[in-house]
Amino acid sequence: MSDTTINLTPQLYEYLQNVSLREPEVLKQLRQQTQKMSTGHMQISPEQGQLMRLLVELIGAKKTLDIGVFTGYSALSVALALPTEGKVIGCDINGEWTKIARRFWDEAGMSHKIDLRLAPAMTTLQSLIDDGETNTFDFAFIDADKANYINYYEQCLVLVRPGGLIAIDNVLWGGDVADPAITDANTNVIRELNDKVFRDERVAISLLPIGDGLTLARKR
Repeated sequence: MSDTTINLTPQLYEYLQNVSLREPEVLKQLRQQTQKMSTGHMQISPEQGQLMRLLVELIGAKKTLDIGVFTGYSALSVALALPTEGKVIGCDINGEWTKIARRFWDEAGMSHKIDLRLAPAMTTLQSLIDDGETNTFDFAFIDADKANYINYYEQCLVLVRPGGLIAIDNVLWGGDVADPAITDANTNVIRELNDKVFRDERVAISLLPIGDGLTLARKR
């Protein structure tokens, strides 16, 4: 029993993965491929992907958003947990990164579930709103450019149904959000988002110290 969150030492983190991580082989291969890239640190942790799969199953999700596809790990994680008719709409602007994503989606037999939209995410989300898809999504994952995090959050609140879930990545930002001496634009916008979500009565929330910090916001 503890009244604080336990500190994960490298030894304890390895133990956590050894006794709890059920990572499909295709996801493991994608993660290893991504880690070879100079931008590999942008990928979510495997235990976070597993948590997202569990959450998607728990809420019976069928229609989801992935904002910031990168090499496709989060979209594939969710797609694997969706029913046959389930759909992930993925938002990204980088054709090179998403080529890797498409290859692994094909390998996993999940391409039919993932609709990749190569355009600015705000444009894609607004087009969904304009097309009458308000309150029709079950789950949304936000992990794109930090400058637009608040915009993505507000658009997701329109698109996600009451009882649906919004997951926001990088909310602890490597610990920088807790250091008042750090005032760069990305850190400041994450602080602003965290404060906004904390005060937002439209959602029930929990901020989890998993990966780089994950906020879960359930739309009321």
